[in-house]
Order: sequence, then structure tokens, then C-alpha cells
Amino acid sequence: MNKKVVVFGGGTGISYLLRGLNLFPVDITAVITVSDDGASTGKLREEFSMPGMGDIRKAIVSLSDAPSKIKDLLDYRFNTYSDLDGHPIGNLILTAMYNMTGSLSSSIKVLSDFLDVKHKVLPLSEDYLTLMAETVDGKIISGEKNIPDVEHRYKRFFYKEVPHVSSEVIDAIVEADLIVFSMGSLYTSIVPHLIAKEVVDAIDNSNARVLYTCNAVIQKGETDDYTVGDHVAILDSYLGKKKVDAVLVSNTVIPKKIIDRYVRYENKELVKLDPSYLEELNCEVISSDLLTIEDNYIRHDSLKLATAIFNYLMRWFYVFCYRG
Repeated sequence: MNKKVVVFGGGTGISYLLRGLNLFPVDITAVITVSDDGASTGKLREEFSMPGMGDIRKAIVSLSDAPSKIKDLLDYRFNTYSDLDGHPIGNLILTAMYNMTGSLSSSIKVLSDFLDVKHKVLPLSEDYLTLMAETVDGKIISGEKNIPDVEHRYKRFFYKEVPHVSSEVIDAIVEADLIVFSMGSLYTSIVPHLIAKEVVDAIDNSNARVLYTCNAVIQKGETDDYTVGDHVAILDSYLGKKKVDAVLVSNTVIPKKIIDRYVRYENKELVKLDPSYLEELNCEVISSDLLTIEDNYIRHDSLKLATAIFNYLMRWFYVFCYRG
């Protein structure tokens, strides 16, 4: 029987992770945030009073075994002068299904069947959720798209509405062998899962190991100057009794010209590893060659990343079964 892996995330980061993990003999449940309120998702969310679905579309496509032309079609984004401008086909299909069924979960299942997805993609909630943040000086920021702002430092995150987490999500967490927090926006893709009390309680009630795949580069307005340890400490602060067991970091040698480009044009740096702080946090460091360069941008290599995750899972399965 395949081991069960639950992956939390949103945005582009989780798409890279799922694309690689789909190649391995595991049962995947991808849990996706629904508070995205920017770009196409934001427009459709506002017009149809539905949860954000753009990151869900990306996850479904990443796990799809359909022909590449079909997947490309779902990701095709209109470039026109009309109201269709900026909308991917997949977002429109999910919106139409939502209008027909009244359920985002049901809409996801229909699209997953169409795209030959053999794993589960679940929304964190069926609710229309608004992500809120309080800055260190007491200012309240409303809406996910407004949070990545270099002028602010944040004290806490919460939802404007009371979130009702899907029972399928809770069941998947409790039954999981491994829980993975994907790389991506720390405060807008990962933390939104952990401000739902039911999720934290379910993680505490699971026997799963908790693995974090750390970002390679800081995100302006969210994690400026954060080290790997800082990322883990933030996650630990939102978790309950169970904390992050291990963090996956890259030791890939990045050409200096690429690093200089990030610093000069985007004011971004690589996330620095701080082993002593991670030791204090009782968090194992797994270092591996995980990155690649695509069009002068640093990206996680999907296959290398998934291989490292699978190896960690199998190592702990061996320890559990054969060493007690």
C-alpha cells in the first residue's frame, strides 16, 4: 500500500512540488488555500462570491496525467481588450462548475476526472475567506493581495470570517504518513492553513512527520532578511504540540551572475542557512541539490525535490518498521 502524503500550499511553489511527486508511488492529497483575491481569481471570486480557485487549477494541472496539450489549454490565459483579459481557461471552467454544483470540491472532482488526476486536490474550505493581517504597529491589512508590502512587518494573521475546514482535509491529515509544507509565500500560502484551528488539531492528532521545503529566495514584503531557521520558527509558532521535524534546503551552487541579477533588479537574496538556530528548534536539516536555472530565474527542480521528499518518507518508514 502506498504511503500517504498531504501537501499544504498555494501558488506556483506547490505546482513544482506536485509535478515531481506525481511520479512516485505515494497517495497525494494537495490542500490548497482559497483566500487568493488577486488577478483572475480575485475578479471571479468577487463576481461570483466563491472561494479563490486559481491555485487549485494549478495543482490539478500539475497532478494531471492528461496529454500536455490538454494541460496547456487549461492554463491558457486570454490576452484581449474585453472582460476575458487575464482569465485562464481552467479558472473559467471551475467557475462554471461551481455555479452548476454550488460546491468547489465537487467542481474539483469533475475537472480532476477530466484531466486524469489520480490523486486528491482539496480546498482548505468551501467558505469565502478573507485573509487579514495585523502589523507590528497595529494596522489591519485586508486581503491577500495587499499583504506582500515592504512597508509593513506583521504580528499576526487571521481570517475575517470563521473558517470551516473540509472534513476530507481533516481525515487526510489524520491518516497521513507525511505532512509537507510546500515552498511558496510563507504568509499567504502556508500560514493561511495554520490559522484554522481544526488543521492544527488534526496535525497534532496524526502520526505523520512534518517536513518543510524551504524557499530558495526571500520574498519581498513577506520574508525580507529571513533565514531558513526564521521560516521554520514562524511555522512552529502557528503549529500546536507537533512542530516541523525537518527542513529541506538546497545546496545547489548558483552562478554569481544569477545571484547578482536578483540583488540588482529584484532586491532579493538567497535564503541563508543557519544550522545552529535549526538545532535549537530541534529541526533536522536535509541538504540536497534541488535547484535549476530557467530563463535566468532560480527554480526548484521538480524531480530532485520529489526524490528528496520520497527518500525522507522512506527513511522514516524504515525506522518505524524495523527499528521501532
